Amino acid sequence: MPKLLIVDDDPHLRKLVRTYANLEGYLCQEAENGEAAVKAALEKTFDLIVLDVMMPGLDGFEALEEIRKGSQVPVIMLTARDEEYDKLLGFGLGVDDYVSKPFSPKELMARIGAVLRRSGQQKTDAIVFGDLAIAPSSHTVTIGERKLNLPPKEFDLLLKMAQNPRIVMSREKLLQTVWGYQYYGDVRTVDTHIKSLREHLGIYRKLIQTVWRVGYKLEYTEEI
Repeated sequence: MPKLLIVDDDPHLRKLVRTYANLEGYLCQEAENGEAAVKAALEKTFDLIVLDVMMPGLDGFEALEEIRKGSQVPVIMLTARDEEYDKLLGFGLGVDDYVSKPFSPKELMARIGAVLRRSGQQKTDAIVFGDLAIAPSSHTVTIGERKLNLPPKEFDLLLKMAQNPRIVMSREKLLQTVWGYQYYGDVRTVDTHIKSLREHLGIYRKLIQTVWRVGYKLEYTEEI
């Protein structure tokens, strides 16, 4: 699944972009300034960088110039200015597109999708919560670059709850949908599998919340 680097000195803007990107199935990492962006871009592999122009220290153009010494990753620049000189400078450095501030997050996602398609990267069907990605088509779960080896029923449980976030699902409902209507096992089977699933999820175990006397729900918060 495509991985984005979001670079801006405004944490609220980074969070906004990351929230929409996660909903589109992208994995995201953030950088708060040009220096951090250069370090991340040259140490890790990204499919696209969303890069702000106006930042303290290294600005977006200077950061991109350094990044281009070791990477040709696609870049979308965020700019509060609409000057021809700036755009010509950016295109000369290999900028793929510009988005002017203030911008529509949906428009930015559309432009990201277009640039990724041009570069050969496609959005996947993954359901993403922070660095946790659940891919139904490939039946895989990853946290960052690490793949989790979940037993089939644990994957099915996680997927069912991920497809219904913030909705409380009873143990009986989970038995019916994950094990099938003809399964007559004890509802404690669900508790056993949930316990094992939480162990596999590590720091993301808090995604799965117990609703006393009812069942379970999956809810993502920034604190995880």
